Amino acid sequence: MRGVAVRRAREDDLAAIVAIEAATFAEAWSPETFASLLGREETVVLVATEEEAVIGYGVVVIAGGEAELANLAVSAARRGRGAGEALLRRALGILRELEIGLVCLAVRPSNTGATELYRRFGFREIGRHRSYYAEPPEDALVLALEVTD
Repeated sequence: MRGVAVRRAREDDLAAIVAIEAATFAEAWSPETFASLLGREETVVLVATEEEAVIGYGVVVIAGGEAELANLAVSAARRGRGAGEALLRRALGILRELEIGLVCLAVRPSNTGATELYRRFGFREIGRHRSYYAEPPEDALVLALEVTD
């Protein structure tokens, strides 16, 4: 195996991104949403690949010197192999290059794999969104990280 690589998403990655999204989230984003994000100056869409196959993706939205990690998912069959970490590392690298000061995200408290990953990178809890998720119902932890060199 050649390992995990991360690059900017292209239009031909959309089918794989949408498939991972639908398999991961009960309230999945539509294919049209993902298509509309590609090429936007304020949005960074990344994919993780393994032997050229898309195995994960991340979406970062930038506004006013801050960013939101809006979405990050890895195919269930590929979790635990470093794809999420590689996506997060690359996203943070891009934010540093753009001199973004802060990145925030929302995550289910029950998603221990994701919360542990974010905490390993230094994200700290700054609040909660009550009843943020509808399916299944759950609050969201709001995590933030100062993006510094």
